[in-house]
Amino acid sequence: MTAEPLETPNADLATFIERLRDSGTSFISPKRISEVLGVELAGLAILAGVDGNALQSPGSERLQVRLQEVARVISAAATMTGDVSKAICWYRNEPITGYDHKTAAELVAAGHAGAVMAHLHDLENGASG
Repeated sequence: MTAEPLETPNADLATFIERLRDSGTSFISPKRISEVLGVELAGLAILAGVDGNALQSPGSERLQVRLQEVARVISAAATMTGDVSKAICWYRNEPITGYDHKTAAELVAAGHAGAVMAHLHDLENGASG
């Protein structure tokens, strides 16, 4: 059986988030989110700011919190851009001026998801930077 693509341009955000979930659980699947981000599981550990061994326990609270932060930031960016693919590209590649030119992915990995969300909120409300 072939899995459906996990993200497509202009995907419905609720569907996007639902597709990150492990079937039959409320957990975000490390495998699925790594596929969406286009990284190996080891790369996901880096992007989520967790030890690679943490991925062996997908239901661990710390891992789930970090994966939820990744999903929340991408969802917020997708709401602004109207396109999940663009949001993922921004998340991984676009330096944020007010944060030492680090990407959203780097900031989230360092535990600063709140700062990224504040940045997105500022952009949504017309701030520049």
